[in-house]
Amino acid sequence: MTGQGTSAEPRSGDPASQPALRRELRFFETASVSVGVMAPTLAMSVTGAAAAAVLGRAAPLAFAVAAVGVGLVAYGFVRLAGEFSHAGSVYGFVGNTLGPRPGFLAGWALLGTYVVFPPVSIMGVAVFGRAFLAATGIAANADWYPLALAAWAVIAVLAARGVRPTTRSLLTFEIASVCLILVLMGAIFWHLAAGTAPGGLRFSGSVIVLPPGVGASALALAATSGFLAFAGFESAGSLGEESFAPTRVVPRAIMTAVAFGAVFYVACVIAQSLGFGASAAGVSAFRHSQAPLGDLAKRYVGTPLAALLDLGAVLSALAAGLGGVTVAARMLFSFGRDGIAARRLSGVSRSTGVPRRALAAEMLVGLALLTAFRLAGTSALNTFFYLATIGTLSLLVMYVLTNAAAARHLGRHSPWQVLAPAAGVLVAGYVLYRNVWPVPSPPYEYFPYLVLGWLAAGVVITAVVPGFSGKVSGGLERVAQAEGETGRAGLPRGAPVRAP
Repeated sequence: MTGQGTSAEPRSGDPASQPALRRELRFFETASVSVGVMAPTLAMSVTGAAAAAVLGRAAPLAFAVAAVGVGLVAYGFVRLAGEFSHAGSVYGFVGNTLGPRPGFLAGWALLGTYVVFPPVSIMGVAVFGRAFLAATGIAANADWYPLALAAWAVIAVLAARGVRPTTRSLLTFEIASVCLILVLMGAIFWHLAAGTAPGGLRFSGSVIVLPPGVGASALALAATSGFLAFAGFESAGSLGEESFAPTRVVPRAIMTAVAFGAVFYVACVIAQSLGFGASAAGVSAFRHSQAPLGDLAKRYVGTPLAALLDLGAVLSALAAGLGGVTVAARMLFSFGRDGIAARRLSGVSRSTGVPRRALAAEMLVGLALLTAFRLAGTSALNTFFYLATIGTLSLLVMYVLTNAAAARHLGRHSPWQVLAPAAGVLVAGYVLYRNVWPVPSPPYEYFPYLVLGWLAAGVVITAVVPGFSGKVSGGLERVAQAEGETGRAGLPRGAPVRAP
């Protein structure tokens, strides 16, 4: 069938007959996915207090150190994305460097993350949506499940429209939410400079100096929470078959996301630390605040901005969920195209260019998870953190594998090029270690075993799928051949370039 709205199915091993994604994204659209999945507004709504609990007034240093660590981890992604472009991102990066089985395991680990991250984002919508409804007096104690269902439906509709509308929605949501935080930051800095801040607070350089008795080990521990605020920076790698000039655009998109996060996070936490105050009382207020941005908005501007910041966090969470399902659908599409999963997952809509069956599978899994937690009576906040922890552990495993692949690949050119990705392995490995040791309290102590079970299932798949290595190797070769036919300029084969 070739009508509008149908899906293209592979008919043979001929590369020309393989299902193809549309190449239609430029730099800002590609970068929006990495920035959107990072969800900077949502991250700043929940992570600053954790750093303050360890470093006190010097919480901004946690994000500065984390930015350096993330930069080392991102270097491996940037170098691999500069040579390989694949809808499965790390599935292609690692598969082309370490071989089919490590490549699949890296992709499987990433899929494990993006099975749960969209529901995490949806729970972010529910948590901050409830806060917005309460702050505006619309509903004092709204049930989180209807809000989650509404967010799920919005994400499904936007993701199904096509990758270009998806990325533009991501960009719009994040710009709107970040601007709200910038308004708050401007108000805090203005009052501090004018001497009109609550309690007579003033600018203080102590927020970028470790307090007495706080050493490097505490700084490294606090930096792990800052590191996780950057999770998702690599998401642009999944658009390697939908971006123009992907080996140039995707690396730039990843670097831009990390650089933006570094500047925005450090500046925002400085504003939070100064806004609460560098004194013991101010630090205590910061570390115990469940909504630091909202609390500061009430102090420095008024309740209306606090409510708008809740709405901004809702938009940021929607963007993160939208980016997450985009990444997961491309990974499922890649597995289906290579015959590792059901071939039907590789179907691409002729009208939108979206791998609709893969997207539908991802959305149904997310709906099942949300419904299961609702039936179990789990609170919105616990559901958010349970799933976020599981997804983060799987993501960190993928970071280690990808940087090991980058070290192996770059080491063939020069031994010195091994240093940065090797440091990336150590950084990601340390953050992973700090998330499992000391053993966390129940039920978090069981989550590493769930991730191990997921990874073990991936190992089993590599052993039981007939002709596994040949299927993966053949699939990677076909994509590489198609990229060669497309050309490094990234123009669609046999089709005119679509206007931006």
